[in-house]
Amino acid sequence: MRTFTPFRFFPVVLSLMVLVITGCSNPLGKSVKEPFSGSKYESNNRYYRSTGNGSSKMDNVAQSQAELRARQQLAQQVQTYFEVVTDDYQRSTTGDHVDDAMNRFETLAREITNTKLADIRIIGSEKYMAEDGSYTCYVAMEIKKSAMYRYLKKQAKLDKQISEAELQEIEALLDRLINEAESE
Repeated sequence: MRTFTPFRFFPVVLSLMVLVITGCSNPLGKSVKEPFSGSKYESNNRYYRSTGNGSSKMDNVAQSQAELRARQQLAQQVQTYFEVVTDDYQRSTTGDHVDDAMNRFETLAREITNTKLADIRIIGSEKYMAEDGSYTCYVAMEIKKSAMYRYLKKQAKLDKQISEAELQEIEALLDRLINEAESE
């Protein structure tokens, strides 16, 4: 009669463990690398950047969805940035007309981002067709910050509701932002 030795089964147990461990999948799913990801497609000191994607059975609809999502993301970045800048400017500057000027500036910035973002460039676009015939489009866009600020300055000058004192405050703020964007 043979005696039981655990070392005889060690190779079998080891190979079963390797199979089980390598056969397990990540509970979160498979990692996917999308086009236009990475620091090259993120906003920096000179550019607002965004990406968008869209899927549809029609390629032009997928492209439109991707562009719309990228534009929305750009508008949100610009709007959020202006809210932060005006808050900082109001804290660092005193005067009766400063609050009114900054409120008017925020309203102007909101109107512009809701209607037209100046100088948008598509810096990348990729389109894929799936096996089922649907299209997925990826788009990357950017706005040069200094061009956006110059456009805001031009719009502020055209706005008849802005007083001369408010216009001076808005122009001073935009000039500072233009210099910051161009110096870096």
